[in-house]
Amino acid sequence: MEKGYIQVYTGNGKGKTTAALGLSLRCLCAGNKVFFGQFMKGQVYSELKAPLHCPGLVMEQFGEPRFICGQPSDQDRECAQKGLARMKEVLTSGEYDLVVFDEINTCLFFHLLEADQVLAVLEQKPEHTEVVLTGRYAPQEIMDRADLVTEMKEIKHYYNDGVPSRVGIEN
Repeated sequence: MEKGYIQVYTGNGKGKTTAALGLSLRCLCAGNKVFFGQFMKGQVYSELKAPLHCPGLVMEQFGEPRFICGQPSDQDRECAQKGLARMKEVLTSGEYDLVVFDEINTCLFFHLLEADQVLAVLEQKPEHTEVVLTGRYAPQEIMDRADLVTEMKEIKHYYNDGVPSRVGIEN
């Protein structure tokens, strides 16, 4: 790619990570390399098997194997800081055509990182690299910096009827 843009997928609806995974697949199928970094995630998700099937895809998680309930721990903050350092390394390497910061916006909401830290990393983005930032509650500073912002809006979801997360669909 000659010119890479910054995309944000935010909102309270399902589909932000799924959209980033779809874009990653499209990018990989065009012969490009993708790095998919998952913040606040340390649980087992079906997509973690994708690198076994998709040469050119690297996935790493920067979180604990549990959801944050209430106040984040020091360990949550440390995982986020290490994750951002790793993402800076990946992004500035110029090795990847697409770099996904999955759940980074949620990280910012929980104050595991600050928006100015993320913006400083984005300023070092190589011209050719596309970047996607996902997660609810994208702060205005991040949306202002982005070239594309998509908001997923929940209209209706079957989890409200008690349907748990399903392997291969939500997990």
